[in-house]
Amino acid sequence: MINFMHRISGGRLLAAIAALAMTLGGLFAFRALPVDAFPDVTPSLVQVFTETEGLAPEEVERYVTYPIETAMSGLPKLKSMRSVSNFGLSVVNIYFEDGTDVYFARQVVGERLAEARGNIPEGFGDPKMGPISTGLGIILYFRLDDQTGTRDLVEMREIQDWIIKYQLQTVPGVTEVLSLGGFEKQYQVQLDPDALLAYGIQIDDVMTALERGNRTEGAQFIEIGSEQFTVRGVGLAHSVDDLSEIVVKVDDGRPVRVGDVGDLIVGGGVRQGLATANGKGEVVAGLVLKLYGTNTSDVIARVQQRFEEINASLPDGVEAVPYYDQGTLVNKAAATVTTALWQGALLVALVVFIFLGGWRPSLVVVLSIPFSVGFAFIAMHVLGISANLMSLGGIAIAIGMMVDGAIVIAENVDRGLREAKPSEDKRAIVARSTAEVIAPLIAAVAVVIVVFLPLFSLQGVEGKTFRPLAASAALAMTGSLFYAALIAPSMANGLMRRSAKAGKAGNGFLADSVSRVSGFFVRQRFAAVGLAVALLLAGGLAGSRLGSEFTPSLEEGDILLRVTMAPSISLTEAAQTTTRIEKRLLANFPEIKSIVTRIGRGEVGAHADPTNSAEAFVELQPPNQWRKGMTPEALRAAISEDLESYPGIVVSIGQPIAMAVDELITGTRAELAVKIFGPDSDILLEKSRDLQSMLQGVDGASEVQADQITGAPQLVVTVDRVALGRYGLDVEDALDALRASVGGAQAGSLFEGVRQFPIIVRLREDSRDTPEAISRVVLVSPTGARVPLATVAKIETVIGPRQITREDGERFIAVQANVRGRDIGSFVAEAQSVTDAQLALPPGYRLVWGGQFELQQQANARFAVVIPITLGIVLLILLMTFGRLKSAILILLNIPLALTGGALALWLAGLPVSVPATVGFIALFGIALGNGMVLVSFMDDFARAGRGLDELAIESAGLRARPVLMTAMTTALGLAPLLFATGVGAEVQRPLATVVTGGLVTSTLLTLLVMPALHRWFAPKTDSHHSLIESSHGTDKTSV
Repeated sequence: MINFMHRISGGRLLAAIAALAMTLGGLFAFRALPVDAFPDVTPSLVQVFTETEGLAPEEVERYVTYPIETAMSGLPKLKSMRSVSNFGLSVVNIYFEDGTDVYFARQVVGERLAEARGNIPEGFGDPKMGPISTGLGIILYFRLDDQTGTRDLVEMREIQDWIIKYQLQTVPGVTEVLSLGGFEKQYQVQLDPDALLAYGIQIDDVMTALERGNRTEGAQFIEIGSEQFTVRGVGLAHSVDDLSEIVVKVDDGRPVRVGDVGDLIVGGGVRQGLATANGKGEVVAGLVLKLYGTNTSDVIARVQQRFEEINASLPDGVEAVPYYDQGTLVNKAAATVTTALWQGALLVALVVFIFLGGWRPSLVVVLSIPFSVGFAFIAMHVLGISANLMSLGGIAIAIGMMVDGAIVIAENVDRGLREAKPSEDKRAIVARSTAEVIAPLIAAVAVVIVVFLPLFSLQGVEGKTFRPLAASAALAMTGSLFYAALIAPSMANGLMRRSAKAGKAGNGFLADSVSRVSGFFVRQRFAAVGLAVALLLAGGLAGSRLGSEFTPSLEEGDILLRVTMAPSISLTEAAQTTTRIEKRLLANFPEIKSIVTRIGRGEVGAHADPTNSAEAFVELQPPNQWRKGMTPEALRAAISEDLESYPGIVVSIGQPIAMAVDELITGTRAELAVKIFGPDSDILLEKSRDLQSMLQGVDGASEVQADQITGAPQLVVTVDRVALGRYGLDVEDALDALRASVGGAQAGSLFEGVRQFPIIVRLREDSRDTPEAISRVVLVSPTGARVPLATVAKIETVIGPRQITREDGERFIAVQANVRGRDIGSFVAEAQSVTDAQLALPPGYRLVWGGQFELQQQANARFAVVIPITLGIVLLILLMTFGRLKSAILILLNIPLALTGGALALWLAGLPVSVPATVGFIALFGIALGNGMVLVSFMDDFARAGRGLDELAIESAGLRARPVLMTAMTTALGLAPLLFATGVGAEVQRPLATVVTGGLVTSTLLTLLVMPALHRWFAPKTDSHHSLIESSHGTDKTSV
């Protein structure tokens, strides 16, 4: 090994070039990395949307949703299905196993859609797949602002649909742009039923006339002389006047035109959603979805650039104003971890300089940071890992550890140069000093890398979240290993100088102090055992008092307010309600900058909410403009309390991305979702109300609400087959007349250039807006008799379902809640004890606890497998390295005391056990063992050489004091910026940093004080078999 290190230490120029190349390569790789706020944790999902011409929810379920679910059963890699049947819309979410390629999933769904279409009755909709995006694909919301105030909602929607939307859709990386609010432009023919009767005309006659009178035909071409002329027959209508002049029939030689039987206007279409803003009424809005797999920050930058071009081309006074984009969050999250990176690197450099006492050895150590980070960025670029909160966080966590190897080498070389004879060759000193520690050092760094590997086996949300962190941390540590083994010896040989005190073997004040304290515990071994036991008991007590949660909430910097109104509310009244809420919030909370609310659903492809459901996006002022003492959590709680007293609404408050992820994964936009499964909607409704009242009685419950599955009024027209038969009519005659008269029917399109607008025919509003008016709709029998609808049908008002939700083919109702003021684990435990005692479900019904609690349980189950595997791998490495079980066990004793420190740190910080904290505990396995491995290797080598066991333990503790404390402090201070960070994403990293820092304190105590004391019981015998990492430590007692 000495010969090899002698060769390595001679390549100074090559080492310098390699370090520079890796640093510059890393810089270029970082600039090329895709940037996201955090990993996309949404499941592999394909959505199937079907619009169904005004069918009620129970009919949508029967005729559309069920056939689609049946067709999709048995798909390869299918995990589960969840569906919602609303008025006029079916949405089926098809979930595939994690890791399934989205294009493969869309292909197999597309193949089965052909089968589904065959089972859906004609005219009941055509199922289509949603946009090629993910659950976090909505990267930007915008609204239109008309500063002139002269344009109505039809004109504003036309600008959105035909100018803004088409220009945004051409931006690379944008897969869909969906419109919301305003009215889609239509040419409406509003028929007068009295005029129809007077002229003996039916609605079908008007539709046929409009289609015949609005056409263009081609008649091939003719040749005139030497030229060819295309023959075109042009009969397209270009205006309302053109449509009104179309002849429907000729009565006694007098033409009856469309304008004679009704009014023709330019109006807005039927809609199931709208948008309001800032308490000023309706606006037109839109949203942009990015293509699956594209770089979020790049797409947002291109979209924002296109907005500048679009605004320059819009009509005077009209402006498109983005009110939310993920780019802001991406930049804030990246800033949090990049700031932690450079601050951590600075603190690490400062510690190294203080301990090593000179810039030359400090430079040898600090150069490992740009080398290791550069290596990580290059590897991330090759592996396709994006730069996000978690992957950059992994590098930030490793910033203090990546210098450990270089510290051990530089410190040992520094000591070797001080203690060596003046006549000894410097390169030989460096080679010998490096060879003494290189084997245990490689093993120690390898253990740190290895403990991150089992994290790659995590699945689901926690896997997608923490695999990038594990990957980037392992890559950075791999880079540090290459630096320590191949670059650091050459850099040490080139940069470090002999001390003025060369030849003097002095350990220094720090080593002497540690030796004295360690000596006490070596002589009083039971005191060392007592210290370890006391720490274990303290940690156990602290651990028993910790709560639990899935993962801390990420502070996104904005609020999403979900408002549920009465199920029977009209769209008009809903708009007035949200406008009043907006005014109230803007008046009561100066922290709010703007509010834009979506009610119901816009264009199909993103949302599927009913008209009694609203989502308000609340944009906040910069924190420095908030009232003193106001925090994001306090602001959300204050808004919730303020709206609790508002009549007729139920409010749930969260954050945009968090609620979107919750809805995709669990089906509800809340932290906790309790689902009751069963076949009968009435029983589901009754039991959900019981469950809701029980949850409201549990301490910490907030915004508890049950899904509204009923309460939507319906006007049901039930035809009488016998009465129809008397007039020679059938069911289709009656229902076609009802649909055309009330709902309207399309009779072609009118073109304005390339813009195409539907021509809709139906009765005038005052002839179809009441049950009495509908009862007077006239049917014409084959004999010419005019038959009012009331004669052949019964018209009644009933209360029907608001929506129908299904999961894996079974109906369910969900009761959702947020938890405030306590951890979700203890809340669910208390709630479950209440429901077990008080909620009685009939046979065939079951209760499932979902939401973040379900994710937490799944994560715990996986950790129960991952942690033993990790410990097993570590034990295997230790056995291979040391060749004896006793040494491996002595080193493994670090782990319980490290865990003790982590638990104590969580308790002192008031943090619950979460997935990030558990990942921190796993990382501790490797971090805590590193120093112990180097120290035990020293003590084992001395014991084999026949040294006195007490003497060697005290001396080894003194010798390793400086590197052990340096590595511990650099790791802790490298994490310090994450501990005290306040930016976006700091909440997710803080539990991990807290655990590692606390564990470092106790494991360092064990390494320097307890481990030397216990070594006598674990020491190898003199001249026993050699370990893989045994090294020569000089020829005399002090030359170590």
